[in-house]
Amino acid sequence: MKLKIAFQMDPILDVDISGDTSFRLAEEGQKRGHEIYYFNPESLVYETGNIIAHGQKVHIERERTPVISLEKEKKIDLSEDVDVVFLRQDPPFDMLYITTTFLLERLKGQTLVFNDPYWVRNSPEKLLVLDFLDLMPPTVITRSLQSIIEFRKRYKDIILKPLYGNGGTGVFRLVEGDKNLNVFFETFVNNSREPIIVQQFLPDVSNGDKRIILVDGEPIGAINRIPPHDDIRSNMHVGGTPTKSDLTERDIEICKRLSPVLKKKNLFFVGIDVIGQHLTEINVTSPTGLQELERFENKNYASMIWEGVEKKWNSG
Repeated sequence: MKLKIAFQMDPILDVDISGDTSFRLAEEGQKRGHEIYYFNPESLVYETGNIIAHGQKVHIERERTPVISLEKEKKIDLSEDVDVVFLRQDPPFDMLYITTTFLLERLKGQTLVFNDPYWVRNSPEKLLVLDFLDLMPPTVITRSLQSIIEFRKRYKDIILKPLYGNGGTGVFRLVEGDKNLNVFFETFVNNSREPIIVQQFLPDVSNGDKRIILVDGEPIGAINRIPPHDDIRSNMHVGGTPTKSDLTERDIEICKRLSPVLKKKNLFFVGIDVIGQHLTEINVTSPTGLQELERFENKNYASMIWEGVEKKWNSG
C-alpha cells in the first residue's frame, strides 16, 4: 500500500528531530512506502470549492545532512492529490487554527483527516475533560476576579492558566495569602480576551505529570514528566524530564472511560495528562511524547499508529 500523506504542521525544518512526534510519524510513514508532503497552516486556501495547500514533498533520512529535505513548493489539492491529512500543528488554539479546522472539515468523504477537524475544534484540551468531572480536579473557568477569589478561599492552593494555552506557558500557582492574584488577573485580562482556567493544585505533580498515548481509543503506553526542582510545570518544553512509566489501575480505568468517547468522535491519536488520580487534560490537537515512549520501551509505536491509519483508509 502506498498512500500520499500531507502533514499540516509548524515549519518542519525547525523541529527537534530527536523529540518531535510529527517528524517521527512522517519518518515512519516514509519507511512504509508512503509519499509524505508538508504544508504550513497559513498556506491553506479555499478556492472555489477546493481546499488547496501550498506544500512540499518531504524526504527524511537521519543519516544524511540535512536530515530533512524538501522539494519545490507546489499547489496540492487536498481532496484529489492526497489520501490522508494529519492535522498536527501546535496550538495556540487561535482563529487561524479554528479556521483550518473549518476548511479541513470540508474534505469529509474525500480525504481522511486525523484527528477529525470537527471534533478537534469542539474538543480543546482543557474543555473536553469537562465531560468527566469525577475524574478531574475541582475547576473554574472564568474572567471574574471574584470567582477566582472565592475558589482560592475554598481550596487554598490553586493553579491558574490560559484556557487555550499550551506547553506550560502562562501557568501560575497561587497559595492562600499570596498577594499577586490581583496583579496576575489585571495583567492577563488587559492582554487577552481568553478565559482563565483555575484548578485546585495537586501536590502529586511533584511525582510527575503522566502522558498516556491512546490510538483509536486504546492506550499504547505512557511516560512520566518530572518538573524541575524550581518549577511546578512538568512540560518538556519548559524543562520537564521524561521518565519511563507504567499504566496503573487508575490510568486504565480513566482510559476505559474515555475510549468510547474518543472513538465516537474520531479522535484517533490522543495524549491525556494524569496527575496522581486525576485527569487534567485530553490533548487532541498535536499530542507529543511518541519518541520518548519509543526510547523507553524500545518499540516502534509509530508503526502501530500507521497500521491503524492504513486500516481506516482501507475500510473507507
